[in-house]
Formats: sequence, C-alpha cells, structure tokens
Amino acid sequence: MTGEQTFLLQRVQPALTGLIDGSLSTIAPIFSVALYTHEPHAAFIAGTATAIAAGISMAYSEGLSDTGELTGRGNPVARGAITGIGTFMGGILHTLPFLIPHYRAALVVAGVVVVFELIALAWLRWRFFRTSFVSSLGYVTLAGMVIGAVSATLGV
Repeated sequence: MTGEQTFLLQRVQPALTGLIDGSLSTIAPIFSVALYTHEPHAAFIAGTATAIAAGISMAYSEGLSDTGELTGRGNPVARGAITGIGTFMGGILHTLPFLIPHYRAALVVAGVVVVFELIALAWLRWRFFRTSFVSSLGYVTLAGMVIGAVSATLGV
C-alpha cells in the first residue's frame, strides 16, 4: 500500500465518515426541536448535546470496530479520535446559528450552513476519492432532504 493510500484509509476516510455522520445525523434533532419550540436556545442545547454524544458514539464505534491489524486501517484509538472529532464538527456547525436569539434568522442561517456542509462533503469526496462531485452532491443532498423531511414532520 502506498503512503497516499495509507493516509486515505487511516486518516481521510475516518474523518469523512465522521463529518458525514455528524452533518447528517444531527439535522433531525436540531431542526425538529427548533420547529417544534420556536426557541433557538432549545435547539442549540439539543444540537450541542447531539453533536457531543454523536461524536463520542462514533469515536467508540470506529475504535472498537477494527483493531487495524488485519485490515491495515491503522491504530483504532487514532481512527476513533479522528472520526469522533469529525462527527462533532459536522454536528456543531449547523448548531451554532441557534445562538442567534431570533428564531427565523437562526433557522435560515442554520439552513444555509447545512447547504455549505453538503457542498463541502461532496467536494471532499471528489478531492480525496475522485468521485463525481455532482453525484456526491446528489447523494448527500438526498440524504439531507430525507432527514430534513423527518425533522420537519416531527417538529410541526
């Protein structure tokens, strides 16, 4: 395995897994609480708790899923830490706009952040794994739309 392949397998892939999971899995709890309560602070608390818990969960899941010895995926603690931090970052980014005290403004800014997150995820897949940017954007956008529909349904 080349140095670039090792870097992709042991660093980029765990980071991208975390970013994708954090960006997508935290949409529903944050936006459903925001839509249900119309309270940005409540959405911020829900989002922060979700981002932290998801980060911890993904860190343990990645770290415990494979010792790395047979697969070459590298040190499980390093992979777990990378995945956990990526998950937290993906979840906290669209949580921060809910620090804005005005409900509609917070919701719009958080929505814009989600759009930029989805574009960034597609770009990262294109940049590191040579996937089609358009198809990557389509996949992550479809997932985001399905999760957004769930959160809207639960929050209304």
